[in-house]
Amino acid sequence: MGSVIVRDAKGRVSFGPWDLVIQGLILVTLAAYAIETLPGLSEPITRALRLFELVTVGIFTGEYLLRVLLSRPPKSYVFSFYGVVDILAILPFYLSTGVDLRTLRAFRLLRLFRILKLARYSSAIQRFHRAFLLIREEMVLFGAAAGILLYLAAAGIYHFEHQAQPERFASMFHSLWWATTSLTTVGYGDVYPVTTGGKVFTFLVLVVGLGVVAVPTGLFAAALSKARDIEDQH
Repeated sequence: MGSVIVRDAKGRVSFGPWDLVIQGLILVTLAAYAIETLPGLSEPITRALRLFELVTVGIFTGEYLLRVLLSRPPKSYVFSFYGVVDILAILPFYLSTGVDLRTLRAFRLLRLFRILKLARYSSAIQRFHRAFLLIREEMVLFGAAAGILLYLAAAGIYHFEHQAQPERFASMFHSLWWATTSLTTVGYGDVYPVTTGGKVFTFLVLVVGLGVVAVPTGLFAAALSKARDIEDQH
């Protein structure tokens, strides 16, 4: 890796630009996983998706082993949040447990914010522009977290309801409509769970959704107040 390898204060390893390649690959694998849930896929597409999963698991496994070998000490990575997520995302592939945890790879996208933290806010004349700059990092983080929650909600309800309602929850793409209306607490009622597991899962999603809706409003209101204070000081 040479100069591409970077260690933080705790000795954990980052691979510089290679990390961005991994983030892009994670996004593609998440999309591929969603495509796999579509009914009526042709055999060539199914084989292509399986081959792609095999290749990506190999890449993720190699990356995991490199991080373990190069971290000082290795346990700083192995027992970290990212280390646990990384191993859980690939371990079922080798154990053939039948439990698919590929959706956990969505949490790996949080690594992006190590890079975003290097950015510095620039000054602005307009108050709204200044307010947006003040919370830009938080809003990007919130948007990514909301996207992850949306994806996980769709994957969860698909798991619970697909067998009971194969037409309404035919795939994760169909489940995204339910996930969107539930996380935003709109709840049109046109698609709803009927299984016990689905209802319990829906309750958890609705509780989380209450916080998701409130966060950006509070952030921007506080930023506007701070922007006004900055203007007054000048």
